Amino acid sequence: MSGQIESPIIEMKALGKTFFSENGQVTALKNIDLQIHKGDIFGIIGMSGAGKSTLVRCINYLEKPTEGEIWFDGKELGALDQKSLRQVRQSMGMIFQQFNLWMQRTAEGNICFPLEIAGVSQAEAKKRAKELLKLVGLEDKAGAYPSQLSGGQKQRIAIARALATSPKVLLCDEATSALDPTTTESILSLLKDINKRLGITIIIITHEMSVVEKICSHVAIIDQSTIAETGSVHDIFTHPKTKAAERLVYPNDNRINKLIGKRCARIVFDGSSAYEPVISSMILECKATVNILYADMKDIEGKAFGELILQLPQDETTADKVIYYLKSRDLHVEEVNDYVG
Repeated sequence: MSGQIESPIIEMKALGKTFFSENGQVTALKNIDLQIHKGDIFGIIGMSGAGKSTLVRCINYLEKPTEGEIWFDGKELGALDQKSLRQVRQSMGMIFQQFNLWMQRTAEGNICFPLEIAGVSQAEAKKRAKELLKLVGLEDKAGAYPSQLSGGQKQRIAIARALATSPKVLLCDEATSALDPTTTESILSLLKDINKRLGITIIIITHEMSVVEKICSHVAIIDQSTIAETGSVHDIFTHPKTKAAERLVYPNDNRINKLIGKRCARIVFDGSSAYEPVISSMILECKATVNILYADMKDIEGKAFGELILQLPQDETTADKVIYYLKSRDLHVEEVNDYVG
């Protein structure tokens, strides 16, 4: 029906997970409500110990929630028998920080493994493995063992293995944490390409905001076992609403506690304007110099995101002119006298 909102492929309702031991109980997750839609690249980010890895293990029911529900593609996982649950898990591929490859199997053998478990014939499994090796750019490594591969190559094989059963969702648990920056960049580009070409939903568990800003469309921030904030990456980066979000968006926050000067302005860049040309043009057009008191700018897909705090000229007329000019460039501008960061 036209205009009908598509149901989320994954939905968590009042999800909770508590671990019990001789030393008492630990609440890893509490009251998690989250929706992830088909085709999203969805980031789940938080500091160490926030509950991220437990959450991803609950999504595929490797950890059974203590309370609440997980819905996957219209099915409530807690209501399924073991056979049905195994079938659902085949629709969820998973990649890990340490790759988790079988060391005694070749690259091709690793990719074939989940297909063997699913009862696919050897000929079909090898054909599928060949296709996936090509997809991840390692056609020439079919006979190589993990010990002969670099970290980035191992992760590419792990991605190919996770895609073997044609899953609807790919779960990535700190998948780039063990890689150097250049290799991380290539793996994120690969995941983005897979999302675009195959339409597969990707969920990325990470503690690195740089990973989220490079690849994700939406993000949920988990803090102290609960969801602190969720929304589009654009909205979270330009207008974080919670302290937990601010800590991740501005990890090295050195914003001054009290702004100097009579008038100051905060400018939010949301990707519609470039940083340098706007400020340079403003100085030339208004014939006004300003002090940049704070800047936190990020380049996301070639667009500027972040914020600037400027000390405006002492002359009221010139200051008004600067504010008017910046607003005329469709920037979000607000005066922040005595602003506390």
